Amino acid sequence: MIPDSATFSIGPFHFYRVREPRAQRIRQVLIGLPFFGIALALSVEAALGVNPWTVFHGGVAERTPLTIGTATVLTGVVLLFAFPFLREPMGIGTLLNVAIIGFVVDLVLWIIPDLTSMPLRVAALAVSPALIGLGSGLYIGAGLGPGPRDGLMTALERRGLPVWLARTLIEFTALLVGWLLGGDVGLGTVWMAGSVGWFVDFFLRKLRLPD
Repeated sequence: MIPDSATFSIGPFHFYRVREPRAQRIRQVLIGLPFFGIALALSVEAALGVNPWTVFHGGVAERTPLTIGTATVLTGVVLLFAFPFLREPMGIGTLLNVAIIGFVVDLVLWIIPDLTSMPLRVAALAVSPALIGLGSGLYIGAGLGPGPRDGLMTALERRGLPVWLARTLIEFTALLVGWLLGGDVGLGTVWMAGSVGWFVDFFLRKLRLPD
């Protein structure tokens, strides 16, 4: 249970207070979010099947004029409105997640040339879940509010599910909906869906700052 003293409310939305050490918490968020965006872009560049949420964002991009990065941002905005129903607090980390990750994805996809070498594509896909786990551990562990998608995970964690199981269930749900929308699914998607939860759990235990 999150103590009342750790949060404050504005209407139906609950927000985390920025606790000490403030500089370290903000630094973790600002390092972790770009890692997350880079990981997503690498999975797209590998062209062997992207992670489940990117399948969803790619499916939205297929059905609309949006880029994958823009679809990522707008999905985050929509998910924020689920937080009051889940009684999940948000914070500056939540809002920075919405603002930064989609921008980094589009920027990295623009900078990196198309990968044509199969070893490079496999390597890009192989490291992507670890980078997602590292980025998640840094910015969630900072305690400044989970990202919109991670808020679903932490809400389930507070209700008794292990992090790895909550994350895996959410990833497979996003995968199914994204596939139905026409998102890019491949063997790499199975790897991402099955491994991301473990990496997030591992790094979050290492990097979570004490309340």
